[in-house]
Order: sequence, then structure tokens, then C-alpha cells
Amino acid sequence: MFRARILLAATASLVTLVAGAAFADEPVSPKSPQAGAQIARDAEEMLAAVVRVRMKALPDARSSAFLGQSREGTGVVIDPRGYIVTIGYIVIEADSIEVTTQDNKTVPATLVGYDHATGFGLLRPSLPLGVKPMPMGQAEDLEVKEPVMILPAGGREMASLAYVVSKRKFSGSWEYMIDTAIFTSPPTYQWAGAALVSREGKLVGIGSLLVRETIEGTSQVPGNMFVPIDLLKPILGDLIAKGRRNEPPRPWLGLSTEELQGHLFVTRVSPDGPADKAGIRAGDIVLGVGRDPVKSHEEFYGKVWGKGFAGADIPLKILQGADVRELSVRSIDRFKYFREKPTY
Repeated sequence: MFRARILLAATASLVTLVAGAAFADEPVSPKSPQAGAQIARDAEEMLAAVVRVRMKALPDARSSAFLGQSREGTGVVIDPRGYIVTIGYIVIEADSIEVTTQDNKTVPATLVGYDHATGFGLLRPSLPLGVKPMPMGQAEDLEVKEPVMILPAGGREMASLAYVVSKRKFSGSWEYMIDTAIFTSPPTYQWAGAALVSREGKLVGIGSLLVRETIEGTSQVPGNMFVPIDLLKPILGDLIAKGRRNEPPRPWLGLSTEELQGHLFVTRVSPDGPADKAGIRAGDIVLGVGRDPVKSHEEFYGKVWGKGFAGADIPLKILQGADVRELSVRSIDRFKYFREKPTY
């Protein structure tokens, strides 16, 4: 199969194939039987590092209202000790987590670290998985138009070839923003936690979203958004040791907004969160932070996060119906809002 041939070549770091034979739909011919065998072994090792993640949420999980009580996605083994990186929304507020390898070995896992700023979740299986970790590459080295592999759980048949179509700042409606996200096309529909692999066979991103527009300013170029693995490297030690990054947390309001015609419309307010307690409701419009007007997520988050750390009072100007209200919202640490499984 063409897809399998591309995977084998990418694993062996045959860069010339990706630019030439891959696009010409020509078979890959290793230089020798020994080289071909090594390519096959490398491909199998890469695939083995990709595992399926299944989670059941706590009965009272706050996130179940919009993420569901049961969730499934992909994780990637990145460390000889067995640590698995995934996208955090799959595993937040977990009651139980299990991971399944390519050879159908299923073991329980625990959430050992979560980073709200990037969205990464870090798991540890209860037993050794017996797989070789996937090496981490440099996402910053990816070029626009460069071919990449997307590997969701499910083996070689699920692998797909895509292209980097843009690298840019991304802001989401849920008080989330990263300076550089990776956008690829065509889309995969098994994106949650999927491995983004460079043509050198290294992990460069973790799948986060299916998006309608991958190129800013244009329409109808669907694809996926990946969180660069570069953002994990400086905090990996913190996640393993402490469960979170070793920095003061940002202020969190529990406020989801959408940009529309130069306005920020409130689409969701987290129940019992800071914004809810301050009286903000879905359908309101955020006009400003203090005296500073805001019209985009980037402006809004920049102003809110610039007010200090979690616990800071955030002055908001809100349009409710025909009335403009000035409110003070006491922000919190996002970790304190979501539920954790009790330990005894």
C-alpha cells in the first residue's frame, strides 16, 4: 500500500523519498534487503509507541457536560520509563484510564501531569508496555508545505500523509492561547492525541482539534491543529515531579467566548466558576478589560493574564441586553475548578 510505503520511508529518514517518490506514487526500493528489514523494524517501533487511550470520567466531572463521560483518543510513549503524552481533554477529571498497545495489551494508567497552558496530559501505565519510546523532534524546524505523518491509534491502516500548511498563534474560546500551533491538511478524523511525525521519524506535535480553516485569512481549507512538542520539553520534568508546571497559575474566569464581527460573544459560562458567580451569562458581550476595549481572544487573554496570577480581581465591561455593566471577577486557579479522584 502507498500509505505503508510512505510510513516505512519516513521512519528510515529517507527525506528524498518524501519530496520525490512519495508524491510520484512510486514504490520505495531499499538499497539492500538488510536496509529494507531495518526500515520495517523502525516502522514497527514507531507504530508500537502509539497507544489507544480510553477514559471514564468521575461521576461529578464538570467537563462531562461538553466532553462526555467516556472519552477515547491516542497517546504516545515518549520516555523509557513508559510516560505517555496525550491531549489533556481526553483524560481530565478521570475516574479510570486504560491504554492499549498495538498488540492489544491493555493496562490501567494514571494521570500524573496536566498543563492547562498547553493542553498536554501526561500518563503513566501501571505496568511496563514493552515498547520503545518515540523520539521527540523539533517542531520549530518544520517548514510550511513540508510533508508529515499523522499516526492515531489503530496501527498502520490509520496512518495518513499530510502537509504543514501554516504555523501561527492559536487562540481558543476556552481561555486558551499558544504562540505557535501547527496546522496540517488534509484532515484526519481521529485527531485527539494523534502523533504528528516528521519525515525524520520524530514526534513533533500532538493532535488537538479538527479545524475548518488551517490558513489564516482563507476559507474552506480544513485540517487539524497540533500542539508543538517543543512546548512539552521545558515542563516535562515539572509534570513528572509535581503534576503541573512550576509557575504561578494564570487567572481563570470560566468564560467561553466566540469572535464575531469584532465582538466577543459569551457562548458558555462554567457553572459555579468565577464568571458565573459574577453574574455573566451566555449571550452577553465582553466589551473590555478595565478601560481597555477587547475585540479578539488575543486581546482579551492578553489583558486578563496581564492582571497578575490566579486570584487577581479582573475588571470586565460587559454588555447584557441593552445595559453596560462593569464587574469585578475574582479569578481562580483552573486546577481548583476541575475534580480530582480522591486518594486514600
